[in-house]
Amino acid sequence: MAIPLQPIELPDEVPVGPIIGPEENLTTVTDKLAGIVLRRKTGYGWLMGFGLAFCGTMMLLMAMTYLFLKGTGIWGINMPVAWGFAIVNFVWWIGIGHAGTLISAILLLLNQSWRNAINRYAEAMTLFAVACAGLFPIMHMGRAWLAYWLLPYPNTMQLWPQFRSPLDWDVFAVSTYATISLVFWYVGLIPDAASLRDQAEHRWQQVVYGIMALGWRGSARHWQRYEKASLLLAGLATPLVLSVHTVVSFDFAVAIIPGWHTTIFPPYFVAGAVYSGFAMVLTLMIPVRKFYHLESLVTMRHINNMAKVMLTTGLIVGYGYMMEAFFSWYSTNTYEGFMYWNRMTGPYAPYFWCLIFCNIITPQFLWIKRVRTNLIILWIVSIIVNIGMWLERFVIVITSLHRDFLPSSWGMYYPTAWDWAIYIGTLGLFMTLIYLFMRAIPMITIHELRVLVPGGVRSPQPVQPQPVKNI
Repeated sequence: MAIPLQPIELPDEVPVGPIIGPEENLTTVTDKLAGIVLRRKTGYGWLMGFGLAFCGTMMLLMAMTYLFLKGTGIWGINMPVAWGFAIVNFVWWIGIGHAGTLISAILLLLNQSWRNAINRYAEAMTLFAVACAGLFPIMHMGRAWLAYWLLPYPNTMQLWPQFRSPLDWDVFAVSTYATISLVFWYVGLIPDAASLRDQAEHRWQQVVYGIMALGWRGSARHWQRYEKASLLLAGLATPLVLSVHTVVSFDFAVAIIPGWHTTIFPPYFVAGAVYSGFAMVLTLMIPVRKFYHLESLVTMRHINNMAKVMLTTGLIVGYGYMMEAFFSWYSTNTYEGFMYWNRMTGPYAPYFWCLIFCNIITPQFLWIKRVRTNLIILWIVSIIVNIGMWLERFVIVITSLHRDFLPSSWGMYYPTAWDWAIYIGTLGLFMTLIYLFMRAIPMITIHELRVLVPGGVRSPQPVQPQPVKNI
């Protein structure tokens, strides 16, 4: 006698909640997001946050002015640690800027609709992070007023940059990345600028947003060209996600310094960039979501998906750490083995074990669904990951330099107050730009969310059966 088969109940792995709240419609989405920019009054919380961030920006300008007057001797760099906070912070900021391009380009090509609520914010974060990163190589040159020498500009002496230098590769990679990201961000802004133009009550707002809208009227031809341009830019930006931080990793990988000369750096750096980028998106988006009451637009499904991406890239980063230890042992190279042993037991060992805790142990809690959906715990985890990724860059740069091939040239690196002032100042500059962005531009893409609303723009409409007439 045949035994009837019972259906097997699989664990609930469906993403938490819908992409957009069921109470939202075309009108509420537009009014809520446009109202933040056009009609919402500037609150005391925004003013206090902006004031604190602006003070950090002023500290950055003061520290840079003193740096240009006195030179890089005010930093803690020395021999053999000729690279210090400037390169550490450069790599960290470039990594933070990777989440925006990943969310905008790759997820667009993969037709992932959950990106629609976070892509604008992540793209803006990318631009501001790249702007902060671009300051450090210029400052590290020592003569910042000669930064244009890095570019192959026409000159009578026919002096060209050293194209075999990875530092010059950074100039082209980062400038290309910033240009494509800016164009991609602005193209996605055009339909929303037209919405703000049409809803603005003041004449100056109508003029400003009208100029930004470039004559957008929402015709079928406009939408066709917009979608084609978005796909082309996504296709251009997708290789940049892999190439930019790969080129940045070449700053280290092409050197013969123990701890840098390894082939795992390119994929390891790319995964770490996406890891820190998504952590920064969560760090900023969770408070903004609560403060502006955007729970029905940035739902728990978005938070859950971003936590999963952060967990995945964190596992890749952890694999990179294990391979570094394996290579130092398997290569039987005396200097490589000493370098890694010095990281674990030397004077900078507390920083190494702290980054292991932040980047490997802490993200393992994201396997638990309750952790991924608990906003307070997830926010704390994202902050810890950002701290850990900064420590990772610090350990890679400093511990590989302070004890090199000759014990007679060993030394220690101690960042000065000016190192910290410039680093904290870039955090202030970054947050200042974020605050201005939230007040001037819809932080969530209006037209892409309207597509997700049932019966929204360009969404399939149910076909009503027509009665058949007798002829």
